Amino acid sequence: MSSRLFGTDGIRGTANIYPMTCDLVQKFGMAAGHYFKRGGHRNRVIIAKDTRLSGYMLEPALVSGFIAAGMDVIMVGPMPTPSVSFLIKSLRADLGVMISASHNPYQDNGLKLFGPDGQKLNDSVEDELENIILTGDFNKMSVSPELLGRAKRLDDAPGRYIEHVKRSFPKGTELSGLRIVIDCANGAAYNLAPTIFWELGAEVIKLGVNPDGVNINQLCGSTHPEAMISRVIETRADIGIALDGDADRVLICDEKGQVVHGDHLIAMIAAKMLKENHLNEKAIVVTQMSNGALDEYMGLLGIKVHRSLVGDRYVAEKMREEGVSFGGEQSGHIILSHYSHTGDGIVAALQVLSLLVESKKKLSSICRPFELQPQVNKSIKFSEKNPLEVTEISNSIESLIDQYSKDCRVLIRKSGTEKLIRILVEGKDKSKIEELAKKISGIITLG
Repeated sequence: MSSRLFGTDGIRGTANIYPMTCDLVQKFGMAAGHYFKRGGHRNRVIIAKDTRLSGYMLEPALVSGFIAAGMDVIMVGPMPTPSVSFLIKSLRADLGVMISASHNPYQDNGLKLFGPDGQKLNDSVEDELENIILTGDFNKMSVSPELLGRAKRLDDAPGRYIEHVKRSFPKGTELSGLRIVIDCANGAAYNLAPTIFWELGAEVIKLGVNPDGVNINQLCGSTHPEAMISRVIETRADIGIALDGDADRVLICDEKGQVVHGDHLIAMIAAKMLKENHLNEKAIVVTQMSNGALDEYMGLLGIKVHRSLVGDRYVAEKMREEGVSFGGEQSGHIILSHYSHTGDGIVAALQVLSLLVESKKKLSSICRPFELQPQVNKSIKFSEKNPLEVTEISNSIESLIDQYSKDCRVLIRKSGTEKLIRILVEGKDKSKIEELAKKISGIITLG
C-alpha cells in the first residue's frame, strides 16, 4: 500500500495485515465517530459489508470503535455500497461505512466512509481522519460508560433500498418480455439485484448468487464477464449485466455477447437524460480515462464534458462543483445524482434497460453510437517503492512523451487500491500509441 492510509477509495489492503487489522479498524471507528459526532441527538452510523469472510472479523472491530466513541450503530449486513449513501439520508444518520474491497479478490478488504450528506469524503477530511487514527489520543476519545453507543441490526434495510432503486426506473414501465442474465459476483447484491429486475417484470437468469466468503469476484462479476457472456448466448438473452463485489460498478453485454464499452454506456445514458430534460447544465463529468471520441460525440449533442481525477468520488466532487447531475467512469462507476451520490451498478443498468424498452430495438443496434479512438491500457506491478517517484524514471518518461505529444494523449498513474502503475495511451494512430505504451512500460519495468 502507499504511505498514505487512504487511497483512491477509502482504506484497502489484505485482511488481517496492516492496515486491515482489527486494531486499526477499531481505531478507524473511534476516530470517525469522534470526528463526526454532533450535539443535540444520539449520533448513529450505518455499517454495511459485502460477502467476504473477513467481514465477520472487521465488522465487530468497527462496531466496537464506534460504540467506544459514543455512537449508536445500525448494521444492515450484505448490501451494495450505494445503499449506504441512501440509508444515511433515509435514516438521518451521521455517517456510514461500507466494509468492502470492491472488485479485489476475497483476501483483501477495505473501508469506504460516507459523511452525513451521504457523500464520500474529500482528501482534506481524509487527511484529518488519518492524522487522528495514527497520532490521536484514544483515551480522550473514549466516552464514559453511561455514554457508550448501542448496536442493532436493521432488518428492513434491503426493502428500503429495493424500492429506492426501482424509483429510478420510468414510472408505468415494465421489463416484461426481456430476458436478463445478471451476474452478482457472489457479492453484496447477490440477493437484491435479481429481486429488483424480477419485480420490474423481467425473466431473470442468475449467476454469482451463492457467496461462501471466498468466492466473491472469483471468475465472475464485472472483472470476469466470460460466464455471463456465455450464458447470454446460450439462453438467447436480451442483455447481460455483471456487477462487482460491492455493486457500485456495472459491465454490460448485448444480446450477441459483445461487451459494451463504458464510454458508450455513459453516452447512451447522457443522451437519454438530455432528451428527458434531466441533464443539469447540459453537461457531464468523466475521468481522464475516458476516450476522446466521447467528448466529440457529446459536443455533437450540445453536451459539455468536464474531466476529473480517476475515482468515482472525484467524479462526484466535480459534479457538485459544476452543478451536474450525471457522470461516470468508463470502468462502470456511473452516478445519477437524482438517485445516488456514488456509483450504483443496478441504477445504471436500469437506465440502459429503459432504453431497450423505449426503443424496442436490440441492444447491439443502439449501444455503440460512435467509434472509439484507439487506446492502449497497461498495468505494471511493483513490489516496494512507487517507480514514478524515482526521478530518473519520471524524467525519462516525460522526455519520451514530449516526442509523441502531438499524436498521443498519455495518462500514467499509480493505482489507488493496488501496487500497480496504470498506463493509458490514446491517439488516432494505433501503431504509434502501441509503440509509445511499450516504451513507457519498458522504462518502468527496467527501472
